[in-house]
Amino acid sequence: MSGLESLYPFLYPSPGDSPGEGAAARDAAAERVLAEVASSTRAKVAEIDRLRLQVAREQAEQIAACAGAMVAAFAAGGRLFTFGNGGSSTDAQAVAAWFMTPDRSGAGLPALALTADVAVLTALSNDVSFDVVFARQIAASGRAGDIAFGLSTSGGSSNVLAGLAAARRIGMVTVGLAGGDGGRMAEPGTVDHLFVMPSSSVHRIQEAQTTVYQVLGELVRETLRSS
Repeated sequence: MSGLESLYPFLYPSPGDSPGEGAAARDAAAERVLAEVASSTRAKVAEIDRLRLQVAREQAEQIAACAGAMVAAFAAGGRLFTFGNGGSSTDAQAVAAWFMTPDRSGAGLPALALTADVAVLTALSNDVSFDVVFARQIAASGRAGDIAFGLSTSGGSSNVLAGLAAARRIGMVTVGLAGGDGGRMAEPGTVDHLFVMPSSSVHRIQEAQTTVYQVLGELVRETLRSS
């Protein structure tokens, strides 16, 4: 039995099936599967729509304030450092690319994803501790007036929190994206600008976080263009 057939045996003929009966049963099973997939897809789309609207309704002022702080930092020569783990590491690279890629004015903004340098990540993890992979990079390269942008679906990633703490000690603007209730990232004095996606689904959290950082990028660029 093939891998696909072992997952969906009801879509394939059984030894005792007559041609007509087997085909009818398989067609009915296929229709049920497709209906369930369609229903699940619609439910997920509705869920992320609700979450995005909730975030926009409840955090619009904070997003605008954060964009203003980032504009001031970039205008003064600041740079953006992004970081996260797992899927959030990919999102961190997307954030950096979003700000760094030239827009229609032909200018990009200085941004670096701390997850992009495998040599640094593995060296710090092997020689020191995985908990410091972002904090050590921030301490080495960050300066007052730069921006630290940390992503964590739980809000509790130790190395992300350590990176934000190192950034605050230096005098950087700190931005955090989290999910659920914000976790440890929501504790007072942890981050200057915090955006919490109130969901227990990692997928919905990451989808909503994508919207937040894209809106931030658009606000920052539009403000810099018009200033």
